[in-house]
Amino acid sequence: MTIDTLTGHSSIAGRTVVGTGAPSRAISPATGEELEPAYSQIDVDQLREATAAAETAFDSFSRLSPERHAAFLETIADEMEAAGGAIVARAEQETGLPNTRLTGELGRTTGQLRMFAGVVRAGLFRGVRVDPAIPDRVPAPRADIRQRKAAVGPVAVFGASNFPLAFSTAGGDTASALAAGCPVVFKAHSSHPGTSELVAAAIARAIAAHDLHPGVFSHVFGPGRTVGRALVTDPAIQAVGFTGSRSGGLSLVQAAQSRPVPIPVYAEMSSVNPVFLLPGSLDGDLDALVTGFVGSMLGSSGQLCTKPGSVFVPAGERGDAFVAAVQRAVDGAVGQTMLSPSIADAWRSGVRTRAGHADVMARGADGVGPHAPGPVVHVTGLDSFLEDEVLQAEIFGAASLIVRYVDAADLPAAAARLEGQLTATIHLTDSDVEAAAALLPVLERKAGRILANGWPTGVEVGHAVVHGGPFPATSDSRATSVGSLAIERFLRPIAYQNIPDALLPEPLRQGNPWNVPRLVDGVMEQV
Repeated sequence: MTIDTLTGHSSIAGRTVVGTGAPSRAISPATGEELEPAYSQIDVDQLREATAAAETAFDSFSRLSPERHAAFLETIADEMEAAGGAIVARAEQETGLPNTRLTGELGRTTGQLRMFAGVVRAGLFRGVRVDPAIPDRVPAPRADIRQRKAAVGPVAVFGASNFPLAFSTAGGDTASALAAGCPVVFKAHSSHPGTSELVAAAIARAIAAHDLHPGVFSHVFGPGRTVGRALVTDPAIQAVGFTGSRSGGLSLVQAAQSRPVPIPVYAEMSSVNPVFLLPGSLDGDLDALVTGFVGSMLGSSGQLCTKPGSVFVPAGERGDAFVAAVQRAVDGAVGQTMLSPSIADAWRSGVRTRAGHADVMARGADGVGPHAPGPVVHVTGLDSFLEDEVLQAEIFGAASLIVRYVDAADLPAAAARLEGQLTATIHLTDSDVEAAAALLPVLERKAGRILANGWPTGVEVGHAVVHGGPFPATSDSRATSVGSLAIERFLRPIAYQNIPDALLPEPLRQGNPWNVPRLVDGVMEQV
């Protein structure tokens, strides 16, 4: 499929389905023009075809052998790369993001899929534990008990606005759900429907290449208030992945909890990502520190969930020098095109509101086009910051707040009053170790990822990373949406007691035919 052959319709279990609702079009944020084609919107009855197909596909898909399962994920990556030129070109039109950013995001997305293929082959995610029977144990025999983690069932995934690839159609939620053995019903984001359709076609080709049930993946367009809610409340759906606003995430959580049988919603929502500059950190290369902050704040027009939204800067001459250098850098910056008119409008509203509560310290020039506002940095004192909830609110886009403090000893108590965050960062030198040691335990309670001497934008896809955090950063602080641990969201443990070997799932059988890692009587078995 190319840009010229986009259908403008949903794909349900491999079939093109023309929606009954009024069509919608993506809008180029760079020019404001509507893009072709128009996308038809399905209704709730049509959605039920997708969820029913996912339920039918579950049994066969969740029991794939490791090699066939892993190869399927790798084929999705291959198909996306083969269509990479068309995918990136359409994403440029729909998002205004530059080619280099989108090319890198495509690589990150295919890299995630290949990482999960490795996870499937390694088998550790299956969580196999075996307690062999001890028939002559005194005072009572022990039964043979075997445990594994199994796929929960079909999963609903909602596309994100700010990552048209890495957190969208074949992004982290979809990749980890498919790796767990869960069919996915994906609701595309209205801002980049063409990009989503191109990626969905790549997944469909991979499904056909491996002769899988077509219900393994469906790709739908529909209104959030009707189709989105119906998707979350459909009895076939057993978990939800979401990246977006706090209001959107909480509405899905509420819908999922109101079901007769509630299900988990793994929603990544809002985060300010505080950065604490301890006094010693300003004694080094001040220019590098300023460049790092401004680059992290302005990258992708600030439309990153890990953008540094507040920076705590000590009072005094060196702190003043840092603030002055930030002011010069931001005053000389030019706004970049934001993802959509609605996101740009929300940014402007947030900046206007904050201006009534803190001083504008720096403001860049507006960029080209109707949706490229100049970046803004406000400044306030620590006491004002802690007393005013408006100053702690996230502004999604190129805006940040500098908070001046007098004594580093005040930072732990200040950090304790922050909301939950995706990240928290400390800049320090050897002279700051005592202050950092007091601050770190507080940040462990507040954030999913803690950095030292860096900037929070840029999330590594790997095995140790956590992209999650306490509410409201996410709806479930026990989970991550990035990295191999993301697969855990879509698994549940099952124990089998005295089940005949021939009836056991392959990972639990005596001969371990899939050669997966297993904890036998509390000791890791050699494979």
